[in-house]
Amino acid sequence: MKKIIPAILMAMLLAVLLASCGGSGKTLNVYNWGEYISDGSEDSYDTIKEFEAWYEETYGEKVHVNYDTFQSNEDMYAKLSAGAVSYDIIIPSDYMIARMAAENMLLPLDFKNIPNYSNIDQSFKGLYYDPDNKYSVPYTYGVVGIIWNANEVDEADAHGWDLLWNPKYKGKIVSFNNPRDAFGTAQYRLGLDVNSTDKTQWDRAYNELMAQRPLLYGQVMDEIYNIMESGEASVGIYYAGDYFTMLDDQAEKVDLQFYYPDPTNFYVDAMCIPSCCQEKELAEIFINFMLSRDAAVANAEYTYYASPNKIVYTDPEYLEDLGEETVAILYPGIENFSEQYNKLAFRNLPQETLDYMNSLWENVKLK
Repeated sequence: MKKIIPAILMAMLLAVLLASCGGSGKTLNVYNWGEYISDGSEDSYDTIKEFEAWYEETYGEKVHVNYDTFQSNEDMYAKLSAGAVSYDIIIPSDYMIARMAAENMLLPLDFKNIPNYSNIDQSFKGLYYDPDNKYSVPYTYGVVGIIWNANEVDEADAHGWDLLWNPKYKGKIVSFNNPRDAFGTAQYRLGLDVNSTDKTQWDRAYNELMAQRPLLYGQVMDEIYNIMESGEASVGIYYAGDYFTMLDDQAEKVDLQFYYPDPTNFYVDAMCIPSCCQEKELAEIFINFMLSRDAAVANAEYTYYASPNKIVYTDPEYLEDLGEETVAILYPGIENFSEQYNKLAFRNLPQETLDYMNSLWENVKLK
């Protein structure tokens, strides 16, 4: 009897420990842009919760997703390169993917864990930032455009890049608060190469941005939503998908419109696994889930960003829900995407050029 009691106690203790381990499960740390995943608000599909439930049902183990957001590629890069944070999945833009891959900050993907990669259109594979499709899976893509309030801005002024420099709207213009996009606006306006290593060309763009400074309400990133929706600013530059989010939430006195200046930036944001990852296989399973029909369509509907996933942009219900006008803005010439992208997209710059750009940017930033 004395021997049996300890045995029973040991068995009970082991059961408690195993239950405790099973209850805690795994943790997946995701780092993404703000407003960039269907989150369950307004009865939308909750991607994170759906993944957690699907994973437990499929693998018999709990998983918890920690989800954090960043406002710019540069912010994300600075935190990861400094070792200030650790994540399992990040969703940077193309030029930043190229930079991080060159600096050994990304892990190669095991596509055996990502069979849904076959859903990605061929036009989005083999692009310059990941020519061997080694480090990334496209998540969304788009084109940079100009948003303007038709109740404040003359329609005759709403064309090209000049609107962002129009003195008629002094104090009502917002621009990007990151150097790559901000300099891009000036470079496109001047007809310069956004990927030039010629310092004199960057100086010309710098002078344009300095001339613009007195006209600005501010330099912003995600703050642009409230600023444009409320009518605090009348002219803004941002990513096409975000225009529709603003449109849904605009104040009664605001009438937001949108157009693409020519030329402008074509970009791809993609899911990657950083070298600091602690749960690589789990991260790949999450990426695969994000490419499945329900998650991919829900994320595209929620974010209003164009999807490189064939399941999404060929889905009749999705296209009908968007409407012809929205589809025309989100998917302009998708059949020619790679051609336009290769011509106009930001590329990874040499470190010397990056350093020079950043030194100029310190003077451009509003204090």
